[in-house]
Amino acid sequence: MFTRLSGKTAVVTGGGSGVGLATARAFLAAGANVAIAGRDAAKLAAAERDLDGGGRLLSFPTDVSVAAQCQALIAAATARFGRVDILVNNAGANLKARTMRELTPETWDAMIRANLDGAFYCTHAVLPQMLDRKDGVIVNVVSVAGKRANPLGGAAYVAAKFGMGGMGLVLANEEKDSGIRVSNVCPGEIDTPILAHRPTAVTDAHRAAILRPEDVADAILYVCNLPPSVHVPELVIKPTHQMYW
Repeated sequence: MFTRLSGKTAVVTGGGSGVGLATARAFLAAGANVAIAGRDAAKLAAAERDLDGGGRLLSFPTDVSVAAQCQALIAAATARFGRVDILVNNAGANLKARTMRELTPETWDAMIRANLDGAFYCTHAVLPQMLDRKDGVIVNVVSVAGKRANPLGGAAYVAAKFGMGGMGLVLANEEKDSGIRVSNVCPGEIDTPILAHRPTAVTDAHRAAILRPEDVADAILYVCNLPPSVHVPELVIKPTHQMYW
């Protein structure tokens, strides 16, 4: 199905688990080269063993909240595979103490750096080579929390995701004549490790009724596999039972 991805190179942040890991696996299955990045070197190494991508897989420990590390990630992927065709800004984080009453300047900054600044830093690092080729796809894994300000996500996470979505739409419009396509994929609830940071524990029954990482990975691949003449600005994907208003 994803025939246009063979031989392409994708960089996936937050690639050690959850949506990032599922996306990396799907890209490899579609014939792409993949570089996965994440803060936890041990988790990234385990993901690399699990994916078993051979010469088409690179793992590169990266804290996306540090601009220099994002530059190094794109440089390493380019050196290994010759170019970066696709960037998936998937890295993100949340915390239990997430209401405005509980947030501190320090936790606010940490949430903005992890969920918004990192997407900018990686985009800033990869954009010049995409502009030189007049071709490239950037996918921001935003969230329904970046479309609807539900308190469930928490004030800092919601603010960062709204910012991420706005950044993606602006860049897509700025570069619409440059061959660069930027898409915001906005998932609802997903059964990923970030659920461990919910203020209230998530039951097994709830997990069974929400999205799987593979569901979101399929949406990301769909966006990336479209021909250059087709652009999806935003794609919302959610569990059937989840309200969206």
